[in-house]
This record gives sequence, structure tokens and C-alpha cells, in this order.
Amino acid sequence: MTPPRPLRIVLAKPRGFCAGVVRAIDIVERALSLHGAPVYVRREIVHNAHVVAELKNKGAIFVDEIDDLPEGAVTVFSAHGVARSVERAAAARRLDVIDAICPLVGRVHKEGARYAALGFDVVLIGHEGHPEVEGTKGRIDGRLHVVATAAEVMAIELDDPTRVAFVTQTTLSVSDTREVIEALKARFPAIVGPDTRDICYATQNRQAAVLDLAPHVDAILVVGAKNSSNSNRLREIGEGAGRPSYLIDTAAEIELAWLASADAVGLTAGASAPERLVNEAIARLSAWRPVTVEPREGIDERVAFRLPARLAGASASPREAAHV
Repeated sequence: MTPPRPLRIVLAKPRGFCAGVVRAIDIVERALSLHGAPVYVRREIVHNAHVVAELKNKGAIFVDEIDDLPEGAVTVFSAHGVARSVERAAAARRLDVIDAICPLVGRVHKEGARYAALGFDVVLIGHEGHPEVEGTKGRIDGRLHVVATAAEVMAIELDDPTRVAFVTQTTLSVSDTREVIEALKARFPAIVGPDTRDICYATQNRQAAVLDLAPHVDAILVVGAKNSSNSNRLREIGEGAGRPSYLIDTAAEIELAWLASADAVGLTAGASAPERLVNEAIARLSAWRPVTVEPREGIDERVAFRLPARLAGASASPREAAHV
């Protein structure tokens, strides 16, 4: 009997948790430590069901809307940010709110609000329906236009094309966003905005890591949730680099037929995917074929975001090592 061919697993660097996700999870855990269970969380704290399940086991209760919360409850808003209408609804129910918004999303809110206050039309580059986009829309007063592609730019109608600005969702593909920005600049030469700087450092680093990985592997596995924008972009970037790429929520979703002819597979994870899911994917592959694991060289991320002052002294669970 012919022994199975060996398989090289090449790990992207960086991958997995970013500073905004670590901060959001810490906020829920420290709120539980300080106030005791239950602590309520509006929507998914980050886009990963495994993270949500772990926090539920520790006493967090996740709800869809403010009306689902008891009056006065300790409530955490998700890392994606919320509209002002959500804040007003929370105040009406006298909720004790802790906002876990990623500071980089908060920066986009401030930029958009500043442009709107100056009387500019604001173009938000992003995907309608995504929680971050919904939150950003709800922070910008005035004329707002949401576009996701360069083709959609042609449908924008402005009263004054000399007074227009743009901001972007933080988890987009850098290349796709650049195309939209170029289309905006071509149609509205006076437009102002931050180029691709609104796309967060972690998103850009993980996308660059997939591009670095692609020439060295035959296929790419991306660990992440199906509703995770940044994870979906990683899969798309792998495909765009000419490698079959698959988004998996768990190791059980790996179809070994995908890799039947592969000698090397790349493995990465979205910014809200725990490293243990990467390890479980390695274990599944190693049960099928003899594997060697080769980490790529990459950026060492040392970014950390400050916690709300009220939680700084509370304890949190030991955070899994960030394999970045």
C-alpha cells in the first residue's frame, strides 16, 4: 500500500485576532468580572460564533435589539459600532452602556461626521447591511451615499460635485477599495478623503500575508465566519492570486478532495477567528496525511487599544497567544 503523500502547511503571518477584537472580548469579560452575570451584549460582539459561545458560557447574554434588554442592564455594544438611534434607545431604557467599538471604526465615524458638518455629501464605501456600515450611516447627518463597487459610483447624484468626501468600511479589500476611490476621483475630481487609510492595519496586514503566502502553496484555507467581511476578503484575495481558496468556520468543514492534488496548503484566519480553530484545522489535516508546519515570516503586530477606564482594573480571562 502506497503511503499518503506528505503535506506542507504554510501558516500566514499575521493571522487571527486583531487588537480591536482582543479589546472587545476583554471588555465583555471584564464587565462580567466587575458586575457579575449577566452582562448583555447587543448583537455579536465580533463576527465569530465560537467567540460568542465562549462568552455565553461565561455569563454574557446576546440580544438583537435594545427592546430585548431589561431596563438598567449592563450592556455592551459590539466592536462594529452603533448608530446614534441605538444610543438614544439605550438611554431611554437607562442601560448602563459600555461601548466596545473598535477605535479604528470610531475614527471613521468622526471623519464622516466632520465632513457632513462642513456641508459635504459623504460617500461611504462599504457593503449595505454590514453592521459597521449600518452604524456609520447612523452617525453621519446629512447627505450620505453608500457604494460597494466602482460601477455603483456612476449612480451617485450630487447637488454640488465640488463638495463631496468619502470614508470607507474598515474591513474591505484594499485593491477593490482603491478601484472605487479611483472611480470617485475620476467622476468627482474635487472629492476629498483618506485614500485607503481607513482600512484598518490588521485587515491590510492579513491581506498582504495571503498575497505573500499564495506563491508558495497550491491552495489556501481561511478560518473565519461566513458573515465576517475581513475573512471573506481573504478568501477572495487568495482566489485572485490564482489559488483555490476556501472559507471554513471549523475544521470539520474541510473537504479533503479540495487538497487531493496539493503538496502545500496555506492556512490563515480572519481577524475575529480564535487561534485554536487554526490548530484544529492542522489536526484534521494531519489525521489525513503526514504534515509539516511552516510559519511564514511576517509583520509582528504590537498594537493594543486602551480599555474603558471603568474596566481597567477588572480581570479578564488569559488571552490565547496571538500568533501574529
